[in-house]
Amino acid sequence: MPSRVAVIGAGAAGLVAARELRREGHAPVVFERATGVGGTWLYDPAASSDPLSAGGSYSSLYASLRTNLPREIMGFLDFPFVAVEGTDSDQRRFPGHEEVLRYLQEFARRFDLLGMVRLGTEVVRVHRDASAASWRVAYSSSKLAGVGSEEVEVGEEEAFDAVVVCNGHFSEPRLAHIAGIDSWPGKQLHSYNYRVPDPFHGQVVVIIGYHPSGIDISRELAGVAKEVHVAIRSAPCEMQTTPTTDRSNLWLHSMIERAEEDGSIVFQDGSRIKADAIVHCTGYKYNFPFIGDDIGTYVEDNCVRPLYKHVFPPQLAPHISFIGLPFASILFPLFQLQSTWVARVLSGRIELPSQDNMMHDVAAFYADMEARGCPKRSTHDLRCTFEYEDWLVEQCGMEKIEEWRKLIYIMERTTAPDRHESYRDEWEDNHLLAQAQRDFTKYL
Repeated sequence: MPSRVAVIGAGAAGLVAARELRREGHAPVVFERATGVGGTWLYDPAASSDPLSAGGSYSSLYASLRTNLPREIMGFLDFPFVAVEGTDSDQRRFPGHEEVLRYLQEFARRFDLLGMVRLGTEVVRVHRDASAASWRVAYSSSKLAGVGSEEVEVGEEEAFDAVVVCNGHFSEPRLAHIAGIDSWPGKQLHSYNYRVPDPFHGQVVVIIGYHPSGIDISRELAGVAKEVHVAIRSAPCEMQTTPTTDRSNLWLHSMIERAEEDGSIVFQDGSRIKADAIVHCTGYKYNFPFIGDDIGTYVEDNCVRPLYKHVFPPQLAPHISFIGLPFASILFPLFQLQSTWVARVLSGRIELPSQDNMMHDVAAFYADMEARGCPKRSTHDLRCTFEYEDWLVEQCGMEKIEEWRKLIYIMERTTAPDRHESYRDEWEDNHLLAQAQRDFTKYL
């Protein structure tokens, strides 16, 4: 049955959700608080006024950011992310963030999605209207009060048959807990608000975290800072220059034990330094400020629960759903598969299990995680496995994901840790790249 559906967010997940919903005959309306589509890929050189929070900034990108996966496996399954020859676009296999934004903008144009998107419109509340069996979406947007007037914030509310949440998970910075930090005199920054290295010239900087952003930022800062010290969980027992780079001013440490009033940072390995700044490359927390208690979905230790297959709250399915929560091997294709599943469930082409059976599945999933010693915060971490994507493909009756996508991902994830400096520009999977290019021809 066709539905009027509110889609919250116009990033990669929201755009493909809108496309799949419309393909199933639904009428999606996409709410986007920023001034353009692209979500986290819409770069903003201005960071938040609060260096430790998102504030009013909508972007977590730094100026030099390049993708940490090759474009062949980043793109949607039926819209290849290919370099456009003969243009001034980024031709690199691991392109900069501007190229990803260009790709998403072209996706929105190609499938005529821009007319569905209400830019500069922020959803402030989603709640059920039990009496009308519908959902109320309250939002604010900037409008002119009259001719020649300044813009004013206007609040409105509309009814929808269903809501699809696609607001991403890079908007609520997570900070490391450091004993004594309140008395430490240096400056702190979350990577959300890092843009360029210039402000750290000649300083001693501590980076917390050694995932993609920590790796990139530590190396970029080493080019201008006096010293860069990286605190990571898997550091060697004693402080040493990292063996994976020739940068003589970059060191690895164990995690931070405490910060002291004289500016010292003491690490768990017993070493200490005097530091000018700390950059938290510590990831993000899921955040849905517009969802009230009546929805019955909450975040506990960065686990959004209860959700059936990371998408549907069993007690309210299928009328509210979440797209893009998992940290998966291939994100854009995952967004597409989840969106297709949601759209077809809403149209009745796919039937969900009963509420009781969905709750049983969720409970069994959590029990299995606990038995394996996995913390709640790892609930949505589905990297290094394609079981979930394959399950979605089966549910939707789609063609299997090409084997080369999986092999490229596995090869990149296994070789990149030993080649932080070069993995984006040197690779050994040209045979897989040739397979990808052959498969892309049916969509180009």
